[in-house]
Amino acid sequence: MEAFLVSTSLVTLAEMGDKTQLLTLLLAVRFRKPVPIAFAILFATILNHGLAALIGNWLMQWFSADVLQWILAGTFIAMGIWVLIPDKLDQGANYLERWQKYGVFLATFILFFLAEIGDKTQIATVALAAQFQSVLLVTLGTTLGMLIANIPMIFIGQKLADHLPMLWIQRFAAMLFIVFGLVIVVRALL
Repeated sequence: MEAFLVSTSLVTLAEMGDKTQLLTLLLAVRFRKPVPIAFAILFATILNHGLAALIGNWLMQWFSADVLQWILAGTFIAMGIWVLIPDKLDQGANYLERWQKYGVFLATFILFFLAEIGDKTQIATVALAAQFQSVLLVTLGTTLGMLIANIPMIFIGQKLADHLPMLWIQRFAAMLFIVFGLVIVVRALL
């Protein structure tokens, strides 16, 4: 259960102000169909984070527990620093134009899946799966975290984004990643 709760918490916080959250807002404004957008985000995240968790679990087979602890500690600390760097969606509304022909669900699924590749939440999923050695609980946790952070963007949109203290949310998420990394370092040293 710890794997699920930690995965949900870290990804929810890390996702605040992330490019996929901005993408969700753009998709909601463009398509104005919240249900297919929400389901597409759900399925894209399950697929993307499921694969990331499998990679994290696979890494456990290639590295000794001692080496992996140091890699994980460094990854979590780096994630904490990365969270402090705000994301931007590079091409904005123009990016959506070429995908619109596929319909709301498929366009959202493809764009969300692609936006998550190499994203901090995907990398966090790899690290969490390696740390907790649970593909299922980490995938479920990180997926729930993504939904907690992104579904409100569909329904509340810009009004919510204007009133959330994103800087403080990002700082808190960064602190959690760094603390989690330092806990791993302390455990490795003891």
